[in-house]
Amino acid sequence: MKIAVLGAGAWGTALAVNLAARHTVCLWVRDAKQAQEMQRTRCNARYLPDTQLPESIAITPDFSVAIHAADLCIIATPMAGLRETSLALSKSAARDCPVLWLCKGVEVGTNRLPHQVVAEVYANTPPACGALSGPSFAQEVAQGLPCALTLASHHTTFARDTAAALHGGRLRVYWSEDLTGVEIGGATKNVLAIAVGIGDGLGLGQNARAALITRGLVEIQRLGVAMGASPETLMGLTGAGDLILTATGQLSRNRRVGLALATGQPLAQVLATLGHVAEGVACAAAVQALAQQYQVEMPICQSVNAVLTGQRTPAAALDLLLARDPRAEH
Repeated sequence: MKIAVLGAGAWGTALAVNLAARHTVCLWVRDAKQAQEMQRTRCNARYLPDTQLPESIAITPDFSVAIHAADLCIIATPMAGLRETSLALSKSAARDCPVLWLCKGVEVGTNRLPHQVVAEVYANTPPACGALSGPSFAQEVAQGLPCALTLASHHTTFARDTAAALHGGRLRVYWSEDLTGVEIGGATKNVLAIAVGIGDGLGLGQNARAALITRGLVEIQRLGVAMGASPETLMGLTGAGDLILTATGQLSRNRRVGLALATGQPLAQVLATLGHVAEGVACAAAVQALAQQYQVEMPICQSVNAVLTGQRTPAAALDLLLARDPRAEH
């Protein structure tokens, strides 16, 4: 299979490296200077400096070259780049090429999930398409360490067949028809990982961490079910699995944001130091808006948004969470 990976951040690069062992891969790099440097050094020094890029991976800054004769296009941009990249695809000769996206989040300003953005771009007649998501640190995937993902699509045959094609080596790929559930899990866990990072940064201990993760999973379920997702999906790889990894893993960008905020650093300084996109920061307000729209209670996510917008300090947000009335667990 010829695969175009559109975006050379850490995750796009890592997946390109992994898939190159089984497929023909072309990696599109938006920045021409970065593309030239990657071609010369066979390394993505900006986002994945410790990984050598196989010679078999074609690297190009030319979008039309990257997608030419592709059997599958994988959009590997942050959520903010999904609309622009899918629009470019929809206007290209590869308009009918099947599409996957790796981004996890909710579009700022519209509160749309990724599949809703793509459907809108393609005027509600998209090609076979879906999300590839799950607990996956780019660095480990690039190293060939074991990883399990879920490929979700409303197109059942596409989901099943493409999952089978990408599956291989130490990359295990399941398939699902619950696209909404997979995307809600992927978006909300980033916000909750910031909460856990704040808790750890404040020295609240492992008991508090377990409580935040567990009650955070309840919030994912509340929103997901209200939006039509299956509870089973939200307890799987793209819900519970991704939340556990992102909330506790040392490589988690969103967790690192929370840890830094707990020390009193301004958000702008935290993000400048991070050097990568932490999707939970942009996603927090959108998740809160969806919670209000679907009338579900999400106090942890609401508290994170209050901290990110400067309405409350991390300590004050914690005090409000602890002051909530006792209730039955459900």
